Amino acid sequence: MAIANGGIVPAGIINQRLNCDFQTIKINLRDANQQPKFDEPKLLSPIDFDFRDKKILLVDDRIKTGSTIKLAKELMKEAALIKTFAVNGNADYALFNEMCFRFPWIISV
Repeated sequence: MAIANGGIVPAGIINQRLNCDFQTIKINLRDANQQPKFDEPKLLSPIDFDFRDKKILLVDDRIKTGSTIKLAKELMKEAALIKTFAVNGNADYALFNEMCFRFPWIISV
């Protein structure tokens, strides 16, 4: 499951390899320039699929404070299992855990 918007590209790549269901959850904390937009992450649209009793891989591009991934996990606490993946950050699975860098799919406005 991709955390939109940043997690869509890495989740799409993982989906191609695993050939599993692909869903998104729209949670936002920061604006396009990575500045805080809200005091805490917000669910921007309702979750419109059944995740109860399913194994979920939450995918985001970056986990900086952990607040977005924490909210997603709380919202889906009825899932059988939740694991996290980040391209950069502290997650169950991560490619990097270092200072923030700009991803090519992030467009500044």
